Amino acid sequence: MIAPSPETFRSDILRHLTFTMGKDAAHASVYDWRLALSFALRDRIVEPWFAATRQTWDEGRKRVYYLSMEFLIGRILEDAAINLGLRDVAAAALETLGQDFRAIVEDEPDAALGNGGLGRLAACYMESMATLGCPGYGYGIRYEHGLFKQRFEGGRQVESPEDWLNQRHPWEFERPEAAYEVGFKGEVVREGGRAVWLPGETVRAEAHDTPVVGWAGRWANTLRLWAAKPTTLFDLDRFNRGDYAAAAEPEALARTLSRVLYPDDTTYAGKELRLKQEYFLTSAALQDILRRHLSAGYALEDLPQHVAIQMNDTHPAIAGPELIRLLVDQHGLGFDAAIDIAVACLGYTNHTLLPEALERWATYLMGNVLPRHLQIIEEIDAWHLRHHPTRPHWVGIVKHHEVRMGELAFITAHKVNGVSALHTDLVRQNLFSELEALHPGRIVNQTNGVTPRRWLRMANPALSGLITKAIGPGWEADLDRLKGLEAHVDDAAFRADFAAAKRTNKVALADWIARTQGVTVCPDAIFDVQVKRIHEYKRQLLNILETIAHWHAIRQNPQGDWVPRVRIFGGKAAPGYLAAKEIIRLINDVAAVINNDPVTGDLLKVVYPANYNVSMAERLIPAADLSEQISTAGKEASGTGNMKFALNGALTIGTLDGANVEIREQVGPDNFFLFGLTAAEVVERRKTPDHARQAILASQPLQDVLQMIAEGQFSPDEPARYHGLVHNMWHSDYFLVASDFTAYAEAQRAVEAAFRRPDDWWRMAALNTARMGFFSSDRAIRGYMAEIWGAASAL
Repeated sequence: MIAPSPETFRSDILRHLTFTMGKDAAHASVYDWRLALSFALRDRIVEPWFAATRQTWDEGRKRVYYLSMEFLIGRILEDAAINLGLRDVAAAALETLGQDFRAIVEDEPDAALGNGGLGRLAACYMESMATLGCPGYGYGIRYEHGLFKQRFEGGRQVESPEDWLNQRHPWEFERPEAAYEVGFKGEVVREGGRAVWLPGETVRAEAHDTPVVGWAGRWANTLRLWAAKPTTLFDLDRFNRGDYAAAAEPEALARTLSRVLYPDDTTYAGKELRLKQEYFLTSAALQDILRRHLSAGYALEDLPQHVAIQMNDTHPAIAGPELIRLLVDQHGLGFDAAIDIAVACLGYTNHTLLPEALERWATYLMGNVLPRHLQIIEEIDAWHLRHHPTRPHWVGIVKHHEVRMGELAFITAHKVNGVSALHTDLVRQNLFSELEALHPGRIVNQTNGVTPRRWLRMANPALSGLITKAIGPGWEADLDRLKGLEAHVDDAAFRADFAAAKRTNKVALADWIARTQGVTVCPDAIFDVQVKRIHEYKRQLLNILETIAHWHAIRQNPQGDWVPRVRIFGGKAAPGYLAAKEIIRLINDVAAVINNDPVTGDLLKVVYPANYNVSMAERLIPAADLSEQISTAGKEASGTGNMKFALNGALTIGTLDGANVEIREQVGPDNFFLFGLTAAEVVERRKTPDHARQAILASQPLQDVLQMIAEGQFSPDEPARYHGLVHNMWHSDYFLVASDFTAYAEAQRAVEAAFRRPDDWWRMAALNTARMGFFSSDRAIRGYMAEIWGAASAL
């Protein structure tokens, strides 16, 4: 692609400002300029997007379809400009118009289409598929309000709806012609010897397409998001009879389906809505896939040669039964032929070992919402047992009046992959050991990755510029080339430049924290960051307890030789997850005390900005000195935040969990602060009935911390506020916070000792960046293409 001159691009922006936005330059707002710029960039994406689609059709290429409840794509504008090679052109064109590129980029809201690592991984994978020329579609839901917008009131998390679609979304194309009917409930009858499902409720799934352009603009794929619309717009007869609420019921059902990501499922109504959402996404996607396949003139029996479908976790696991239903009930195939086709097409990515995250639906709920699918699921279970008569009696899809979606996904997929080497081993040994014995080789590993275009090139221009200066351009599409930095790490001038790049990012973050949080932090302190979903296994509690211990130690000896530190937290807790929300409140209560303590002053600060999202991550990660990856070993499947931090030159303090294991292998044990029990030791420790009490009694600092919390030192208005949390620490502590506390505190002191030696620290930091090439999402997608999808690059 030949880049336009700034003058040409300036004309493109002005054309859209006038004819798309209906504004002149003298009266245009930042919003107007942003949309004009976005449309000018989108115009440049359409050509490779169309060309990729034509080539895929003309060459009969196999397409990959990625089904995910989340696509945490973040802001698109700057990412698209960088991948098109137009970032500097756009900035120069805007400058001639008296506009600031950075201010316009900051005006773009984050698309509220995801929650955490699962959705961000899906977004990275879509970008890498486009970069590698792998023909593909992402399928998701176009949530009006996403997860929720987080704010803090009195330290407590308060949820409100995201409003990202209150503004025009310039990157998407509406496709009203691509619409499919999706049914729920009703009954199943027999007609002519075959089952016929008569849904009691129906909605229309309407497509909204966003092009996803890869590096250098050589290829673009499609993210297709479904919006739910009523099949019956309005019941005029009911309205005229005065039953106004009932008249709008069809529209209310439809809007509810695509309104909120992960509705609270602690009630039956919440569970029903969540299952409906998952089926809505999956059914619309599969209908679209079959329509595209048949329109190309291919036989249904040839579907696996042209189609690969990846289920991102168990949320789209209904894909197996739905594909079989479409093939059998609508296209007349036999059940055995249909299940063979489904298995050959489907792959399943497992993201968790946590029981609560491996979905299970009551058979009553499944039978009520999807009666035909419950029948098919029972047929799949019986089919599997016939083919594997030695299957243990406790193994299967339908057990104890529940449908196990993990087992369903495993049995209906030809490949099941974990997302780190350790996680995949645990999936084989613990989660699906009996099914692995029946299907040896079905479980494979594909360690997660992140796109270097967004997470280094875009998020960290200071470090990116240094990398290009040291090893030359083009590393963005070949991250293994970062190895070339190793030749420079012993050069004092290079280390000084590396440190300067980090300080540039820290100064920018300190300014943002002062402006938005009202907290003054010193850029020369250790910026210690833990940002991720708030969950007990991720152990934000361990972090804040050690923070209190550190604060207490400083207060006891304020004249000591302390290393200043800023503890930064970020993340949301699920609305119904009370324990996680209590941890959030404790962090904020502790921050309120520490940040106003004249004794500790600048030696320790705690910062917790609300509403963590992709854009906030792009601020925090490049500025981090220390990456907190401290989950209980055996609980984190992989992580991708750990990769982003290390790629940007942050050192990791972490357990041997998830991809930490592989990161430590890549960067070297001397460049990683390891602590804590291993996954095997965790299992053994839990066998000791009073392990929590033993660990606390062995640590006077931890006893002191728990005593301070119990006495209400951080909640003087309600001294008993955290009695339940303290009681759990003494008597349960399932995630072994107490057992790892002393080792974690010792590792933190090792961090401080290393930070006192700048030459050593910056050498370690630079080696982290230099050795992170393996964790590119390009490498991960190549693995999926070769080992799971059977797809080839079109480039």
